[in-house]
Amino acid sequence: MAMVAARAGVSGQTVSRVVNDSPRVDPDTRARVEAAMTELGYRPHRAARALRTGRSQTIGLVVTTLATVGNSRMLQATAEAAAERGYALTLVTATDGVAEAFERLAEQEVDGAIVLNEASALVPGTETPPGLRLVVVDAPTDAGFTSVHSDHAGGAAAATERLLALGHTTVHHLAGPADSFAAAERERGWREALAAAGIRPPVVVRGDWSADSGFTAGGVLADASAVFCANDQMALGLLRALADAGRRVPEDVGVIGFDDVPDAANYRPPLTTIRQDFTALAHRAVSALVGAIEGAPEAEGSGVVPTALVERASTAVR
Repeated sequence: MAMVAARAGVSGQTVSRVVNDSPRVDPDTRARVEAAMTELGYRPHRAARALRTGRSQTIGLVVTTLATVGNSRMLQATAEAAAERGYALTLVTATDGVAEAFERLAEQEVDGAIVLNEASALVPGTETPPGLRLVVVDAPTDAGFTSVHSDHAGGAAAATERLLALGHTTVHHLAGPADSFAAAERERGWREALAAAGIRPPVVVRGDWSADSGFTAGGVLADASAVFCANDQMALGLLRALADAGRRVPEDVGVIGFDDVPDAANYRPPLTTIRQDFTALAHRAVSALVGAIEGAPEAEGSGVVPTALVERASTAVR
C-alpha cells in the first residue's frame, strides 16, 4: 500500500479509502490510485482487512438444491451482485437443515447470509448464530426477518387474467410443491383472479417444478382449454404431453408458464410466460444484507420485485 501511495503521489490513507470504496476521494485521485494499483499488481489482503475491520467481506448463500432454474439463476445473479459490492460468496447446501448450514457459515466467519427459495421455508423457528445477519428470498415480508421476493401472486393473476381475456371460460393450474412459498403465492394469485371473474377454481394439479412432473400432469390436464403453469420447466413437460395427446397449442389449449427461462422463446411453440427479474431480486437481497452488515439505511430493505407478462405463441384468441 505504501508503494501504491508513492507511485500515485498520495497518502497511505487515501489509498486505504480507495481500496475500501470510500466516497471521500475525488474521481481524478481515485483514477490515479487505481492506475498505480494496476501497474504494481496490488491486491487487497482479505485476511488483513478482516482483522482491521472485523468483517470478512464474505456472505453466505444457503440453498437446498441447484437443480431448479430459479436457484441456479439466483446463484449467478447473487454472486455478481455481491462482487459489485466487494463481497465474496460462499455456498452451502441445507441437506441436513438450515441450522447446520448456519453453523457452517458462522465457522467460516461470513458477515451475513442469504437464504434462497425452498430453503426459506426452513428458517422460521431456526436459531440464527449471534452476529449472522440474514436476508431470506421468498418468504413473507412480515415473517420477522428481512425478506425479498418476486410478485408471484401478481404475476399469476396477470397470467390467469390474460387467458380469460383470450376467451377461455376457466383456467387450470399446474402448481408447484405444497411447501413452497413461491408456489403458494402463485396459486393464490390464480385463485384470486378466477374469484374476481366469478369463476370457481378447478382442482389444482401439483408438480415438483420438473419437466417430468409437467409431463405426468399432462395426463390429467389433457382436456383443459387453458393452463397456467407455476414454472416454465413444468410447462415444457406439459407441452410435450399435450402434443402426444393430439392437443394443439394454442389452438386447442392456451399455456402460460412462469420465470421466463432463457429457453422459453425456443419451446414449441414459444412459451408465453411471467418474467421474474432474477438480477433485480438478487441486487435487492444483497443490498439489504450489505446494508445490515455495514449499518446503512438500506438495511430496512424488505420488498417485492415486480414481474411482467411476456406474450409468445403458446396463447391466442379463441
